Amino acid sequence: MLDAIVAEARIRWGLDPAAGLQIVTPERLVATPVEPSRPLLLVPLALLRVDGAGPGEDAPLPGRHAPAERGAAAILRRLYPADHVVGRIGLADAMTIGELDEAAMTTPLYLPPLAPETALASPWALPWIANRLRQPDGCPWDREQTHASLKKHLLEEAYEVYDALDGGATKDLAGELGDLYLQIVLHAQLAAEAGVFDLTDVEEAISRKIVRRHPHVFGDATVATASDVNRQWEQIKRVEREDEAAAAAAGAAGAGEAGAEVRSALDGISSSMPALAAAQEMQDRAAHLGYDWPEIVGILDKVQEELDELAAATTDAERREEVGDLLLVVTNLARRHGVEAEAALRAAADKFRDRFRRVERMARERKAELRDLSFAELDELWDAAKAEARAEAANRQAARQSPAAPKETAP
Repeated sequence: MLDAIVAEARIRWGLDPAAGLQIVTPERLVATPVEPSRPLLLVPLALLRVDGAGPGEDAPLPGRHAPAERGAAAILRRLYPADHVVGRIGLADAMTIGELDEAAMTTPLYLPPLAPETALASPWALPWIANRLRQPDGCPWDREQTHASLKKHLLEEAYEVYDALDGGATKDLAGELGDLYLQIVLHAQLAAEAGVFDLTDVEEAISRKIVRRHPHVFGDATVATASDVNRQWEQIKRVEREDEAAAAAAGAAGAGEAGAEVRSALDGISSSMPALAAAQEMQDRAAHLGYDWPEIVGILDKVQEELDELAAATTDAERREEVGDLLLVVTNLARRHGVEAEAALRAAADKFRDRFRRVERMARERKAELRDLSFAELDELWDAAKAEARAEAANRQAARQSPAAPKETAP
């Protein structure tokens, strides 16, 4: 039966099995990786006559299992354009992906491959596009890029994802994640051109690391709490650092060089990170190794100590140092309260921005310039801005909690 199906597809639609023929049953499509840039045969399980085989209850393929996806036809509509032709084995007329439904799956179907630039839902579409852009007849801008020139774009896209996360799981977040992923793909493309690594190495490296660092999931280790996971994580990373140092020392000894220095638990924290985020990460790592205040009151006392030292500072250099110490302790206080210091400061800055704009507006309404107002007048405007913002927030909260007004009905 299968030979006859393949033969008909070759004669009628020019199927080339050497192009990487995929043969999948509709019953198992939900759990099967499908590459739309390769030819696909959908053959009902009953026609394959595999002894003991049944439709089963396969879980959807991770990465392609959003709640909106249900059934083989729905998956194919996500992978292929609506006007993509679907050949029906044994039937003279064809159909399109947009016309496809579950009933059509009872007949063997042939889906011709998509061109790589139109197989947009494929995990390999973007790497193909990035490679195409870098070709001699590709995009002049993309061809000029280097790892260094793309650095600023990586940061920009990361911050846009960071902002989009405030809205939760939205279509906007999907778009921003795509922009960030493009930066990863472009850096992998540049490295591939240099013969150093490609996207496969990137995926292998992170997958290997995650499996290695989760022995409680992929091995026989046992943890009970998230804190246990964090402690285990730091222990595993410590062993990794020691292994890396031993390997580097062995390599140096073979080359007649001095041994490599053992890496610190704080190594690997990027110097380009925002200072608050980097400080909190350092304190997190130290705390996971037991270097932490036993009680939060100790941190509060340290805050007061740093304030006193700042007040006693007499030179610019001393004040700069004491301000840094104070910020570091406050960041530690945020960590112990489970607050992300970077996000908290951003939220506070956003609040200040909103209230300051209200102060500016109120000053304009009084036909006054801020620089001409006394401190007491500015403080009065600030209090008014706070009251206005709080009232608006309360109104929004009340509107969210109140039932919708009944709709008027026609007489």
